[in-house]
Amino acid sequence: MTVRSRSAATALAGLAATAIALTACGTGQQAAPGADDKIKVVASTSVWASVVQAVGGDSVEAESIISDPSADPHSYESTPQDAAKVTNADLVVLNGGGYDEFMEKILGSSGQGKPTIEAVKDEPAGEPAQPAGEPSGEHGGHEEPGHEGHDHSVNEHVWYDLHVVHEVADQVATELGKLQPAKAEQFHQAAGRFEQEVGALEGRVGEIAAANRGKPVIVTEPVAHYLVEAASLQDITPPEFVKAVEAESDPSAAAVAAIQNAVNSKQAAAVIYNPQTESPVTRNVRSAAEQNQIPVVEMTETLPQGKTYVQWMDDQITALQAALTQNR
Repeated sequence: MTVRSRSAATALAGLAATAIALTACGTGQQAAPGADDKIKVVASTSVWASVVQAVGGDSVEAESIISDPSADPHSYESTPQDAAKVTNADLVVLNGGGYDEFMEKILGSSGQGKPTIEAVKDEPAGEPAQPAGEPSGEHGGHEEPGHEGHDHSVNEHVWYDLHVVHEVADQVATELGKLQPAKAEQFHQAAGRFEQEVGALEGRVGEIAAANRGKPVIVTEPVAHYLVEAASLQDITPPEFVKAVEAESDPSAAAVAAIQNAVNSKQAAAVIYNPQTESPVTRNVRSAAEQNQIPVVEMTETLPQGKTYVQWMDDQITALQAALTQNR
């Protein structure tokens, strides 16, 4: 199933690249790519590979371990070929926070230390979740539109937090610039352009919030938690159902009855559906929503084939906005 609660607090990595100290036998530090070589970047999923490609352009060769739009990263088992890709990479980008544990395992057993960017990483118990390098409780003295100091110990699907995607792009530019200093300014300019596109998406989410503040929605799995939050929508999914999903177990009969009742009584303006974690229970929820003429909006874990991050997120935001307008 999907969301994993963590016993130790998780925190935004501060997106500081960390050279991971490893103990397995290796051949030493990998040589940096030459000025004319493509920088080899391996990301855990197509989401982060797309962010890397947007920043690095033709100067990078960005590859994702998981590119299948139907795959569930939570349960993915890595292969020796995956490990070889990570070992040969100049830079590694992963989600962290328990989402893509297969990458953490590969890095832990690899023979090399290398620059690694995590969007979310574990912190000692009791440490608050906040972007590193910023004063506690604030973001540079102001809040980004639609971003209100999210606690990333709650949900690790941080690519739906557009503010986090900004920060990852910045850190990618910094690390690529270290690998090819002559192109450092080029990378930062590309990151700036990418962030403008993401900023436009934030503006559209703000429009949804202004027009639909407090409107109730049901989610079959809280993959889009941060987007729902930024849009000021009210998630009315029965808590018993959410707890079962977080525990990666089948919901109880009572939990299933509760969500079906919420759908059948038309309490929600839309149902947000993750097809990558589909089960008989969630299919029934979708069917009930369609029978009751409640719009169903698909929001997924990874990119559809042929889409960039911005195109994909734009499509999903457009679908959400249309669904909410339909039920206005």
